[in-house]
Amino acid sequence: MNTFIKIPVVIISLFCVFSCKTQNFETPEYGKNETEKTIKIKKVHNFRAVGNIKNSEGRSLKEGTFYRSAHLHKLKNKSFDQLEKLGIKEIIDLRNSKEILDKPDKLPNGITYKKYSAFEDEGDQLSQARKLVLKGKVNASDADKRMIDFYREYVTENPATIKTIINEILESKEPVLYHCTAGKDRTGIITALILTILKFDKEIIYNEYLLSNNFRKGLVEKRMSLANNLHFLYPKMDLQVLEKLSWVEKRYLDAAFDEINKKYGSTDAYIQQVLGISEAKREEYIQKFTH
Repeated sequence: MNTFIKIPVVIISLFCVFSCKTQNFETPEYGKNETEKTIKIKKVHNFRAVGNIKNSEGRSLKEGTFYRSAHLHKLKNKSFDQLEKLGIKEIIDLRNSKEILDKPDKLPNGITYKKYSAFEDEGDQLSQARKLVLKGKVNASDADKRMIDFYREYVTENPATIKTIINEILESKEPVLYHCTAGKDRTGIITALILTILKFDKEIIYNEYLLSNNFRKGLVEKRMSLANNLHFLYPKMDLQVLEKLSWVEKRYLDAAFDEINKKYGSTDAYIQQVLGISEAKREEYIQKFTH
């Protein structure tokens, strides 16, 4: 996988001090309908329940079924009871092995923890990519292209792993929390696939995806403001690269679905051929997770 593709999914943890915001930056697109409620858990960002939405058949997604978030490395002991109250029994970590080693999840006893990475940071590519960014060798256009490439590759490069992740979530009998580093890219793609399987309309799927911008707004702007004041530390770095990689964009999710359509003909074919979900099984999931 291309070196720079590794940057987007871990950029916040790597460059949280160096993002920035100036009058030249574009305003990110936010979800128009804040159907999901933010679940405030100290030291865990972008934590929310996927719910309060209706699919194309008029059925509503059951509350308290799917949860998504950023990493749980800083989860406090006193917050453990919040996970218990939500009924979460399983955590699925979408990060790669290096990310997990650097910032392992902190979890209470009694929760099943599983990790499934659809890509790995082979060698020291991530570290090398970071150095290029700091030296100003990557501009905003490069970052944008690499984000699109990442989304395209994530859904098709390791389909067996994607199948395992989706199967694990949909076959669970208890509420599941799945997450990556920032809870926006890999987590966003997996959520979009699940909602597609459950036959939710594109508008609803994309709105849910964009809500990461709503729920991360304060966090990102704070980091950008801080970094703007510290830019002298790395004067050659293009601050717009970090700003670009802090938000999600419709075009990125478009890239994932476009790649699926290009390679498999349609999302329905992808669901059947790659994810191994027949139309009958799909209907079974719809009955299980909606009412």
